[in-house]
Amino acid sequence: MSEALEDTGETGIGAPVRRREDLRFITGNGNYTDDLNQPGQLYAVFCRSPYPRARIDGIDCDDALAVPGVVAVYTGQQMVDDGIGDLPCGWMVKSKDGADMLSSPHPPMAATVANYVGEPYALVVAESLQAAKQGAESVYADFTELHVVVDLATATASDEIYEGIPNNLAYTWALGDEDATRMAFAKAAHVTTMDLTNNRLIPNAIEPRACLGMFESATGDYTLYTTSQNPGLERLVLSAFVQVAPEHKLRIVAPDVGGGFGSKIFIYAEETAVIWAAAKANRPIKWVAERSESFLADAHGRDHITHAELAMDEMGRFTGLKVQTTANLGAYLSTFGSSVPTYLYGTLLAGQYKTPNIYVEVQGAYTNTAPVDAYRGAGRPEATYVVERIVEQAARELGKDPADLRRMNMIQPEEFPYETPVALVYDTGNYEASLDKALDIIDYAGFEARRAAAAEQGKRRGIGFACYIEACGLAPSKLAIELGAGVGLYESGEIRVNPTGSVSVFTGSHSHGQGHETTFAQVVSDKLGINYDDIDIIHGDTGRMDFGLGTYGSRSLAVGGSALVAAADKLIEKGKKIAAHMMQATPEQVTFEDGQFTLQDSNQSMSIQEVAFASYVPADYPEDLEPGFAEKAFYDPNNFTYPAGTHIAEVEVDIETGVVSLEDFVAVDDFGHIINPLIVHGQVHGGVAQGAGQAIMEHGIYDEYGQLQTGSMMDYTMPRADDLPDFKVDTTVTPCTHNPLGVKGCGEAGAIGSPAAIMNAITHALGIKDISMPATPEKVWRAIGGNS
Repeated sequence: MSEALEDTGETGIGAPVRRREDLRFITGNGNYTDDLNQPGQLYAVFCRSPYPRARIDGIDCDDALAVPGVVAVYTGQQMVDDGIGDLPCGWMVKSKDGADMLSSPHPPMAATVANYVGEPYALVVAESLQAAKQGAESVYADFTELHVVVDLATATASDEIYEGIPNNLAYTWALGDEDATRMAFAKAAHVTTMDLTNNRLIPNAIEPRACLGMFESATGDYTLYTTSQNPGLERLVLSAFVQVAPEHKLRIVAPDVGGGFGSKIFIYAEETAVIWAAAKANRPIKWVAERSESFLADAHGRDHITHAELAMDEMGRFTGLKVQTTANLGAYLSTFGSSVPTYLYGTLLAGQYKTPNIYVEVQGAYTNTAPVDAYRGAGRPEATYVVERIVEQAARELGKDPADLRRMNMIQPEEFPYETPVALVYDTGNYEASLDKALDIIDYAGFEARRAAAAEQGKRRGIGFACYIEACGLAPSKLAIELGAGVGLYESGEIRVNPTGSVSVFTGSHSHGQGHETTFAQVVSDKLGINYDDIDIIHGDTGRMDFGLGTYGSRSLAVGGSALVAAADKLIEKGKKIAAHMMQATPEQVTFEDGQFTLQDSNQSMSIQEVAFASYVPADYPEDLEPGFAEKAFYDPNNFTYPAGTHIAEVEVDIETGVVSLEDFVAVDDFGHIINPLIVHGQVHGGVAQGAGQAIMEHGIYDEYGQLQTGSMMDYTMPRADDLPDFKVDTTVTPCTHNPLGVKGCGEAGAIGSPAAIMNAITHALGIKDISMPATPEKVWRAIGGNS
């Protein structure tokens, strides 16, 4: 378990190496966007709509321009006049009738109508931040308030927000065999029904979004430093779709980024407006969000209303699952907003179980709230919550132990590869192994004694399970594009062995807390036999590397790491040719291991450093081989990866106050081969903390007038260290069968399994069917009052 992990001094694959990047972070030497400055730079402040929906009748900038230090005020209408395009949604989803989704125009800054509180409509740039703020306060906008749609439950029956989008529906998407599922329910011996809410979350990465835009008038080159998880995609979208600049003239740099959790994947209004304005002003422009802006304008997460039904036979075997979900898309379709409640949600509703018939229908609804998009887990936590809450309730209704009911319905190891009724093919797994280990670690047999001890203290104790599965390593490209993705989902990598033997590794993946500078170096060190400390990992700069797709969906090692393995394999093959020539042999006679090219059946060998040097000083060198020792590779997986595991939570509830205490939490996950267990455990810890936040604390709330009521840390509760127990983390291993590292991905698992496990524990303690997330003290206290 995690508390036993220590850095052993080993650096290869499987070693618990401490993150090399942490030293600069904890000593204040990180290089974040706000740390960057340019001579003569201006400071930007956005004017944001105070109304959830309002027509912009006019903008008076005279008073703002009169403020000393204010250089210019730019409006959304000016961006339209300059031919700047809308921010696109990157995934086309079709309704169940085959029609394309209905997408509303999404201007970078509102030009005619603002559609949520916090939407920018103007940008003030000034010589100082203080002057820019004063200028923004002096901009006068004439608004006419319009009818608003806020409540997701009534959104599809409300007046239309956009002309031509009836019922405020972007799509009604479906997956599965509806007729077969209906027949399964007709034959069911027992049906469990639940109505569930997945609460809206506000990401709150520790570093707020920021950008620094520059334009070089002499060459026409643009450079944008920004807090992005995906600089390659940002460059593509801003050039090809928004048309800020030609792609070959636009460089995107994402330096150190202080957390993202999905919220920094997207193409936002602010960086779009800043890089455009930098060219207008012909001066660098810097913008850094204040925390209040982050609450208002960062993409939010989750926000589903779901009705679910589970059919079972006489033995308790699952025979059918029906799910109807209304998903809040917010005011606009964000970059991946359409895919999260569809392909990243509906396809995971089989869970770990052999349910033969599944049908899911999802309505994507517009509301006058901030756009909703991917947040740690992105559809997978929502799917797990539905499946694991209804399975737990089914066990209670049937009088079965919840672990036993899960076990009897689990896919067995000999049944892999396993094709689900919702379009996925799981390649491998051993779900019972994770369940058994988790039961042992939590001491399931001793729970009743702990429950009795809690009762003696006037508290109620409960235990809850979540046996989750997720689809990670987002790809393959062909399938994703067929399903509506706007780009492929491969990854790029390059390894350069320098003349002196040191190594520069370039990856299209981006690190914003995952530890790539450590784990990628471990992979390359292990593969090439080069000292870990001699390997440098470079990422986040489109001017230095090939096009890549960034980091999200727990894809970095499974896809980005596999690209590096492919590049290393190319280097090894080239090295064999060089070594064979120098040892007067054929490449087939040369083997490679632990950094040495060895001639079989001889004592001759060359180190990889010697081979690299020879490639740069090709005096004695194969005539048909080009000099240099660097190779590139693009890796496109054949399938998703499927991490899975069992999470078990124990809670105690204070019956006088309704306060829930998370007493114990066990996570046993199957991530395939583990590159660095120390980093893996840290990722699980962080994910569980975020999942606990969703379950018992966090909730993004709008009032009936469309005003955000949880717009600061005073109103939006996030977990602290003293809210959490010492997590017990362990793993089982069934290697992924289709990538060279056998890895599956670990970054989101903690946030996927924990909400359902904690809520199952709370409802178990209270003896009730459901309580909506977050289970705040007031909600719990009221539930106790009605069920004591």
